[in-house]
Amino acid sequence: MYVCEGGLSLVKVFYGGKFIPRTMSTQHPDNASSPSWQSEELIEGDSEIHEAYFAYKELGCHEVMWDSEGKDTDIRVVRKLLSFNSQYFSDNVIGKNIYLTYRIPNPRVESTERKIVVETLQNITASCDVGSAFYKCDVAPIFEIILPMTTESSELLSLFNYYRKAIVGVQDIELQNSVTVRDWIGTVRPNSIQVIPLIEDMDSLLNADKIVEPYIDAVKPQYMRVFLARSDPALNYGLICATALSKIALSKLKNLENRKGVPLYPIVGVGSLPFRGHLSPNNLGLFLKEYQGVSTVTVQSGLKYDFALDNVKRVVSTLNENLPFGETVLIDSEEQKLLLQAIKKFQTKYQLIVEDLAPLISSVVPYIPKRRARKLHIGLFGYSRNVVEGVSLPRAITFAATFYTLGMPAEFVGVSAFVELTEEEQNVLDRHYINLRSELNSVAEYFSWQNINLLMEMYKEVAKRANMKEERLRSGLSRFLFDINVAEDNLGIKFGPRTLKERKYENSVNNFLISYLENHDKQAKYYVNEAAQLRKSLG
Repeated sequence: MYVCEGGLSLVKVFYGGKFIPRTMSTQHPDNASSPSWQSEELIEGDSEIHEAYFAYKELGCHEVMWDSEGKDTDIRVVRKLLSFNSQYFSDNVIGKNIYLTYRIPNPRVESTERKIVVETLQNITASCDVGSAFYKCDVAPIFEIILPMTTESSELLSLFNYYRKAIVGVQDIELQNSVTVRDWIGTVRPNSIQVIPLIEDMDSLLNADKIVEPYIDAVKPQYMRVFLARSDPALNYGLICATALSKIALSKLKNLENRKGVPLYPIVGVGSLPFRGHLSPNNLGLFLKEYQGVSTVTVQSGLKYDFALDNVKRVVSTLNENLPFGETVLIDSEEQKLLLQAIKKFQTKYQLIVEDLAPLISSVVPYIPKRRARKLHIGLFGYSRNVVEGVSLPRAITFAATFYTLGMPAEFVGVSAFVELTEEEQNVLDRHYINLRSELNSVAEYFSWQNINLLMEMYKEVAKRANMKEERLRSGLSRFLFDINVAEDNLGIKFGPRTLKERKYENSVNNFLISYLENHDKQAKYYVNEAAQLRKSLG
């Protein structure tokens, strides 16, 4: 057990005083409501410092992701946190029993942000000095780095070795008259970092083990955390594909762990609605059963701010106490083959509809409220090269929000592939996506027959408003209606509102669509926000 001056409580130890966090608070902008502790819609600047403290102290999250991927961020976070509430952080040592973990831009993907990587890595050493001075003992408040959009082990090794050689290695350089960098600015600590790959696209998820294994062989870590995305795969391939891909990746990582003898601790990034993972107070038990073997899950803004505080605390506490919930379900090679065949069928149906409706989606995006000061981000949508008229997709949260706002939950896009599945493919999908029908049923209330009928009846006006071809709009809407029919006939899903609250929701999305068609922007934005608050998440 690790004890440092300051009287912190003892924590579960795995290696070298480290423990594995179960809950990771993130800065994903999926909240419909503003936090109770601020009135502004945007969470930025020092509000994110307060948010980190809130996640630790009030919610009980083990870890906070400090995000510089796709947004500006404050690299003096450790100094500010320790100043924000010195008593709390005296009792809870950052880097020992609560974690602060950077997510940096991927230099391969975001070329204009490459130098932020250098700045962030350098700040790790500054945070170490600040933390050690505050705690009066050696402590590295930040020692792990999340690398998004990881596709190859070489990216992980480049990041690991850059820190070791270009950040730590410079301390022995002689500046003048035998004076070294170490003499001038002090020892550079920590000596190394732990790299967490964030794996997001289909090929990489299917080869998660091949990405991780060469890094394990080269670095020989005592353990490794691996982050599996759920939002971007859902954006790119649809709900069913995203969930199935996560199960294959989890299985491959478990097999790798068994083969190499190095503990692997998977992280899954999830939102509160089914399209992005379905971690919510009313789905907690089913969520735990769906993601067996996962060590850490994200607690995103929609969960933090759109539900009652006591319910959020209960979710975090349950996750902290129960993760990992059961053992990872292993998928043998024959089942993987069948699951992949099913994935390809759903992917094809999904991408055809999204490509057709891309201009409509883009025309609704300006009405979706911003919750963070984020930069432009181009998704990994594999079919976007065929999208005409220069239309690209928004980020996953905004994408999902546009579909919900139109009364067309994105969970159902591509569902018609069910009629093309063989019996074997259907059976293996049922075995490994155990909550599929439950999740579809949970968002069926957000489907609006009024909106679909209006879109179909006024397709000429809608196409003009969205600056798209009429045939393309009708094609996308017709395909989506077929998805709805298959969900009704083959899966027994009942669509549309049944309670007064659900009717109120349909009124909101219907009023949005009318306001959108009439170019009443202020009213349209109002109804977007009203509907989002009723479903308790932006997207």
